[in-house]
Amino acid sequence: MDFGFVFMGDVHIHGDVKYAEDKGFSHAWLYDSQMLGSEVYASLALCADRTDKIILGPGVTNPKSRIAPLSACGMATINSLAPGRVVMGIGTGNTTRRTMGMPAAKVAELEDHIRVCKGLFNGGIVDYSEGNRHRKIKFLNPDLNYYNIKDEIPIYIAASGPKVARMAGRIADGVILFGAVHPTLVKWMVDNVRQGAEEAGKNPEDVYVLSMTAFYLTSTSNDIETREVREAVGPMVASSSNIFALSCHQNPDLLPEELREELVGFTGVYKEPNEPVETRHLKLYSGYLQHLRDEHEALMTKKIIQATTLTGTKSEVLEMIKQMREAGVDQVAIQPIRPTREVVDQVAAEIMPHF
Repeated sequence: MDFGFVFMGDVHIHGDVKYAEDKGFSHAWLYDSQMLGSEVYASLALCADRTDKIILGPGVTNPKSRIAPLSACGMATINSLAPGRVVMGIGTGNTTRRTMGMPAAKVAELEDHIRVCKGLFNGGIVDYSEGNRHRKIKFLNPDLNYYNIKDEIPIYIAASGPKVARMAGRIADGVILFGAVHPTLVKWMVDNVRQGAEEAGKNPEDVYVLSMTAFYLTSTSNDIETREVREAVGPMVASSSNIFALSCHQNPDLLPEELREELVGFTGVYKEPNEPVETRHLKLYSGYLQHLRDEHEALMTKKIIQATTLTGTKSEVLEMIKQMREAGVDQVAIQPIRPTREVVDQVAAEIMPHF
């Protein structure tokens, strides 16, 4: 089992990334959300320059923030600074787009963006379109060290529903699950990834599975439904549960029956129907993934907290990770809500030695 860390895109985060590297973490993922944090490629460049072995990537970028050639150039540039230790994480941009009051990218847009990036990474001439204009493009100076496409740049797709999970299995090197901890959730997603891989004639075992989540150790199992714990992991619970629910909003029966009622309860947690449409998102997403909203607290039951985050006693959390591994997860990546180095130290000392 690999252990990664998920950081807000922050141009000052490189010290914490180096600290995680020194503690044995294998991956560092930086959120790419321009209204919430720093520009992700500037942040990744500093991390690349100040680390030696940790694998770096946006967790995740999206097709709407940049045109595909720019996404490919950004990744290949980081790959020049950190040869062979970058991964492109990409999704539809649920968070990034909603912080501006805009819809996420369509699945077809995501797939085409990946097609262009993958073709450029492979050094090929790629079909590229803008509106009705269709052209052939390629990296023109691959030997001048402006960027690096000699070392492979894997692509991992963020998936929170069956359709994108199957696409990830079909066309990607890996899949990023957001808040999938409970074995039922993991199996639901991994089964769809494997179905997509098989449809494409790929070995499903070759698709790397990563689950991003939050982490909190409690003294007893009864301590979970407290304000302190909810503040520590609640932002991840609300975000991931909301995205799972929205991914199946047209057919909630697609959600795992065991958790369906709890997940559906989060469908409308990021709505303000009485606020002006031009500005409602400014209120909704301030502090997103950083602070617990008071109106979300009643939904934070022990069941949903432990379904979407690594929260509980040490023995409970170790068992959760073992079950995730058995269900097909290759990496657990922790997003800290509490002080970063405190969480890094705790995971490194209490959890990682067991794996």
